[in-house]
Amino acid sequence: MGNYILRRLLLTIPTLFGIMLVNFALTQFVPGGPIEAYIAKAQGEGDVLKNVTGSSGDPGMNADSGADQKYIGARGLPPEFIKQLEVQFGFDKPAYVRFGKMMWDYLRFDFGQSWFRSTSVVDLVIQKMPVSISLGLWSTLAAYLISIPLGIRKAVRDGTPFDTWTSGVIIVGYAIPSFLFAVLLIVLLAGGSYWRVFPLRGLTSDDWWDLSLVGKVTDYFWHITLPVVATTISSFATLTLLTKNSFLDEINKQYVMTARAKGLTERRVLYGHVFRNAMLIVIAGFPGLLIAVLFGGGLLIEVIFSLDGLGRMGYEAALQRDYPVVFGTLYTFGLMGLVIGIVSDLTYMFVDPRIDFGTREG
Repeated sequence: MGNYILRRLLLTIPTLFGIMLVNFALTQFVPGGPIEAYIAKAQGEGDVLKNVTGSSGDPGMNADSGADQKYIGARGLPPEFIKQLEVQFGFDKPAYVRFGKMMWDYLRFDFGQSWFRSTSVVDLVIQKMPVSISLGLWSTLAAYLISIPLGIRKAVRDGTPFDTWTSGVIIVGYAIPSFLFAVLLIVLLAGGSYWRVFPLRGLTSDDWWDLSLVGKVTDYFWHITLPVVATTISSFATLTLLTKNSFLDEINKQYVMTARAKGLTERRVLYGHVFRNAMLIVIAGFPGLLIAVLFGGGLLIEVIFSLDGLGRMGYEAALQRDYPVVFGTLYTFGLMGLVIGIVSDLTYMFVDPRIDFGTREG
C-alpha cells in the first residue's frame, strides 16, 4: 500500500504539470490580455490626464489651467507607459520563461499578487473559500443523505408504484438546470412573487455579529438553505439512480441468495452483505462530486444568490485576464483533486478490506 500511495503521489507531478501547460498555452492564443484589459479600463474612466511642465519647470504649477493638463484617453496611453506595464506583468520575457518561473513559484506555493486587486492570491482565496466550502460541503452531504436511503428503497421495491413515481420526480429534477431551479426558488420562497420565507442574498444577515451563538447558527442555515437546495438537485438525481442500480446488481448475485437461505433477516442481508459491495461505486464518485460542487458548479448559484465565493472570483478573474488568480486557483484545485482521488482509493479499502492496491503491478 505504501508503494502504491507513493506512485500515485509521484504521478500527480506530471499530471499537474500537464494541466498547467495546456491552460497556459491556451491563454497565449486567447484574444486580449491583462495589458489590453488595463488599457481599456484606463481609457474608459475618462480621467486619464497628463501633466505638462510649464515654462518654470514645475509640473502642475497652474493646476486650474486647461493648458497645463491634456486628456490622453482619446489617443491612447503613452508607449512608454505600455512598456512599463509589459515589464510589470512580465510580458517582456518569452512565454517559456514566464511558464518556468510560474511553475517554480507554484512549487513553493508562492502564488504572487493579483494584478487587479490589492491583495495576494492566497489571501483572496482564503477570503472567498468559506462561501464555496459552505455551498459544496452541505450540498454534497445533503445529496448523499437523501440519495443513498432513497436509492436503496427504490432497489428493494423495484417495479412498484413507489419506484415509478419517485423515478418520475428524479427525472424532472435532473432535467431542470440548477440555475433555473434557483430562480424558481427565489420566485416562490424569497419574496420574488409569492412568499418571503428565505432571504434573497448573502450568506449571513447584516447584524450577524450581534446575534447569539444559536442565532448565528440559525441565521447561517436560513441563508444557505436555498443555494444548497438548488445545487443539490442535479447531483441528487444522478446519485440516487446510481445507488439503486448498484444495489440491484448486488441483490441478484449468488451470495445474497445464500445469505437468505441461511435464514438471515432481509435487513441483515441488505446492510450486512449487500451494502458493503454496492457502495463501492457510490464512494468512487464522492471526490468528483465534491470537487465539482465545491469549485466548478457554484458559479451561477453564487451570482444568483449574491454569494461572493470562488466560482464568482474565478469568473471575474478570467474576464479581467488576472492570470495570477486564474492559474493560482487552477493549480490549487488541480492538486486538491488529485490528492482527493488518492483518498478515494483509501476509502475503498475502508469499506471493503478485501481490496488491496498494494498488490497491483505497475
